[in-house]
Amino acid sequence: MKVAFRVDASITIGTGHVMRSLTVADGLRAAGADIVFICRDHNGNLMSAIEARGYEVLRLPPTVEQEICQHESRRSNLPPHADWLGTTWQRDAEDCTRALDSIYPDWLVVDHYALDADWERALRPRCRKIMVIDDLADRAHDCDMLLDQTLGRTVDDYREHVGGEATVLAGSQYALLKPEFAELRQFSLDRRRTSGVRRLLITMGGIDKDNATGKVIDALKNCALPDSCAVTIVMGGRAPWIEDVRERASHMPWPTEVIVDTSEMAHLMSMSDLAIGAAGATSWERCCLGVPSIVVVVAENQSLIAKRLAEHGCAHVVHSIDEVERLLPDGVDPLVLSATKRTEMVHACSLVTDGKGVPMLVKRMVI
Repeated sequence: MKVAFRVDASITIGTGHVMRSLTVADGLRAAGADIVFICRDHNGNLMSAIEARGYEVLRLPPTVEQEICQHESRRSNLPPHADWLGTTWQRDAEDCTRALDSIYPDWLVVDHYALDADWERALRPRCRKIMVIDDLADRAHDCDMLLDQTLGRTVDDYREHVGGEATVLAGSQYALLKPEFAELRQFSLDRRRTSGVRRLLITMGGIDKDNATGKVIDALKNCALPDSCAVTIVMGGRAPWIEDVRERASHMPWPTEVIVDTSEMAHLMSMSDLAIGAAGATSWERCCLGVPSIVVVVAENQSLIAKRLAEHGCAHVVHSIDEVERLLPDGVDPLVLSATKRTEMVHACSLVTDGKGVPMLVKRMVI
């Protein structure tokens, strides 16, 4: 079986789409699939990281952003994130058609907020089936399968966006996590029965272009962390604020380490007693391992995830980066001071996902 992924990373897009696509690719490769990625050469791309994982990358030319502005005047119903593509969907479809000229994959997997049914219809002749990974439910799709891992998402949310023949996999049971999260899940849940708050983990996204990490560091100085607590900060290698964060971390009143490009996220989360993180895809990782969390909405498209996490008792939410300094103690202090509150949140998190979404997806794709 041949599978092609159309996905991008950039300073604007972040790294999450590529990381979850890589997780799916790893699962498909283990099932015998041949994998190729198609990525545009954005500033902040992760093409070298994809290649380091052993995958071929078909590189699309650098962005031509002015084309989006010219095209918007001719079409008013572009996807809300159309500018993330860096060119028109027609140009991108033409580039991808050429890239796939000699491949004809069994599946073309599309994980991109800027692409919709128009692009997918244009690529239909170049593949057998199309699968979409989405979590916005804000645009039409022409696909055979769609997966949305958002907590509380239902098939009905996509009824008006996909054809009646499309298979929709909706809900956090399909969370696309690396296998080590499922492997460490029971250990992580068990250690929380007796653990206090000795280790705090901060993960504000692979890019964190607005330096939410720095704001969290500053706000923590007004929080009731125990003197014995140790802090771990995880950042991506393309993050523009790494040195600033290291400088701030060096002045923290608790031992603080900054880790860049870790491959041990599941281990770090399982050993953490409390986490502060962006309200993106890592939310499902924290839930799988039952980590009590304060989540910060660092992008508008994370608002629904944050809302659902709060409704289910899985996290305390800070709704914008600008509110971190003022509101972070309201989330941190009660969880530090109350074992009961932590226990309640651990239980709520544990019900969200068991971390086995990828095997369920792979089974459906290889049939």
